[in-house]
Amino acid sequence: MPAAVPADLSPYTFCQQFRSGYHGFWYRLGERLRWSRGIYREQPAVRLPELTEGQQTKIAVLRHKFTVRYERYCEAQTALKSYEYLDILDQAWTAWGQPRPSGLVIHDVGSSNFWYARVLQTFFRPSSLTGVEVEGYRIYANGYSRWDYARGYVQGLPRTSFVVANYAAYDQRADVVTAWYPFVTSLPVLAWRLPLALLTPRTLFSRIASNLTPDGLLVIVNQGAEEAAIAADHCREAGLDRRWLCEVPATLRPRDRPPVVSWWSPRSRS
Repeated sequence: MPAAVPADLSPYTFCQQFRSGYHGFWYRLGERLRWSRGIYREQPAVRLPELTEGQQTKIAVLRHKFTVRYERYCEAQTALKSYEYLDILDQAWTAWGQPRPSGLVIHDVGSSNFWYARVLQTFFRPSSLTGVEVEGYRIYANGYSRWDYARGYVQGLPRTSFVVANYAAYDQRADVVTAWYPFVTSLPVLAWRLPLALLTPRTLFSRIASNLTPDGLLVIVNQGAEEAAIAADHCREAGLDRRWLCEVPATLRPRDRPPVVSWWSPRSRS
C-alpha cells in the first residue's frame, strides 16, 4: 500500500481522506481474512419479469443473434444487466464495423464479482478469460464474499478464472483487455467504498499497455464523455493509440450518462 500523503499536500479534502481511511481499514481487513462461505450460485430466474416493449424487442434480438438466455443461469436482475452489457458491446462493435476478435486470451480489469463473465464468453468466445479484481474478499449482507460469488459465476464456463489482484501489478500477457468503467477519478472510488490509494490510473494503463500483445486491443467502457476523455489521456500517456470511439445512447436500463466505448492498440515502435 502506498504511503499516506501528508494532509497539507494532499489533493483531497479532509472528508475524502477520512472516508478513504475508513474504507482502507475494511479493505485491508478483508485481504487478511479472505473470508469464504463456499461457492455461491444464484437461483436461475428461468423467465424475466415484466419488461417494456423496447426491452423485450432488444432482448429477443440478442437471444437470436448470440443464442443465449442468461435467465437460465442467474437471477432476473443479473440476467437483465447481462443483456445490457451484451447490447452495449454489440451496438458499439456494429458501429465500428470491425470483426469481433475470437479465440484469444482476454483479461477483464476490475471485475467486481465477475457477474458478467458469461457476457464476455458470449461475445468474444475466448481461448481463456480471466477476471481480475483488487477487492475480491468484500463480504456481502448474506455472509458470502465476492470470491464466493465469482466462483459461482465462472463455474461451468470454459477456461474462465477469477483472480484477486491489483491489475496495476498483474504481469500476464493478453490479446484483449476489457475495462468496464475503470476508476480514473476519486468520486467513483469512494462511492464504491475503496481507499484512494487504489486510484492509480497512470500505473494501471501503463500495465495494460505492457501486458497487451503487439497486435492487442484494449476495450474501455466509460461513464459519459467527460470520463472517457480523462481515460483517453491516460491511454495516450501509456503508449496506446485510439482506433475508434462510440457513444451508446440507448441502453436496456436508464443511465444518467451514456456509455462511451473506445478501442485502443499499442503504439507502433517502428
